[in-house]
Amino acid sequence: MPIYSRSGYEITPLTEKQLKPLLAELDSETIRITQKAGTEQPFCGTLLDNKKSGFYSCVVCGLPLFSSQHKFTSGTGWPSFFSPFAPEHVKSKIDTKFDMNRTEIVCARCDAHLGHVFEDGPKPTGKRFCLNSISLHFIEDGEEIPTQSKPVETETAYFAGGCFWGIEHWFQKGMGVINVESGYMQGETKDPTYKEVCTGKSGHAETAKVTFDPKVIAFETLLKAFFKMHDPTQVDRQGPDIGSQYRSGVWTTSDEQAKIVDAYIKELTESNEYDVPIATQIESAKTFYLAEEGHQDYIETTGRACHVTNPWE
Repeated sequence: MPIYSRSGYEITPLTEKQLKPLLAELDSETIRITQKAGTEQPFCGTLLDNKKSGFYSCVVCGLPLFSSQHKFTSGTGWPSFFSPFAPEHVKSKIDTKFDMNRTEIVCARCDAHLGHVFEDGPKPTGKRFCLNSISLHFIEDGEEIPTQSKPVETETAYFAGGCFWGIEHWFQKGMGVINVESGYMQGETKDPTYKEVCTGKSGHAETAKVTFDPKVIAFETLLKAFFKMHDPTQVDRQGPDIGSQYRSGVWTTSDEQAKIVDAYIKELTESNEYDVPIATQIESAKTFYLAEEGHQDYIETTGRACHVTNPWE
């Protein structure tokens, strides 16, 4: 099963077979540092004083690891950053060498040694990611980005089916789904708040924005899962949640998506899947407004359950 970061990069750990040709391209010093947790001499790294705009990728597998926007001068002799390119792109583990407890950082995709992270960095994180230049490959803004350093090509789909907490939660379980965010759509009020949406007067519906890899999961598969998650025959409600903000809807981003939704609802109707008409609205997607932080990953964060059915069983 592919693993993705929320930034849209595949971070599935590489196998030994996949790593072998990559390591064959590296010189002995790069092997010493990235594969044997070595350290280059301070103030000697080629990227220490690099002030160009761009990002730093793993020298082994090409995964973007750090951005020039997060680089700062620490005075320690090694390139330093206060935050990674994406949290999931860097893993950490305890390093007890030299009778010290340090936190080693490695590439999440290929496990290459990068350096260490310390708690003496600047705001806003207070962290100092201390890197070996030789573990990194710098790609300047405007330079052609290698395939291995590019995010996957994604598509987006929008689904409304009652409370967005459960819809978001179960879509995140789908193979090929990269990210799911809760928000508000199809209303008139600009940048609405949860309180405004709950009045039913803003016209918005609680909606899950699903970003997915179409090479792994098809829009039609997501659509079928959506219809299993909720009751599409209920009008302006879903179970105990009542109001137009809880209506059933698919907000399409292309003519092709609209055709697929139309065809599937027709199929369900003709098969007498439901005793009453399907109430799901099909509309072209309007502006998506991201819901407040407390609504993102709500079920994962709180441990609470939701009345949405697991569609993947």
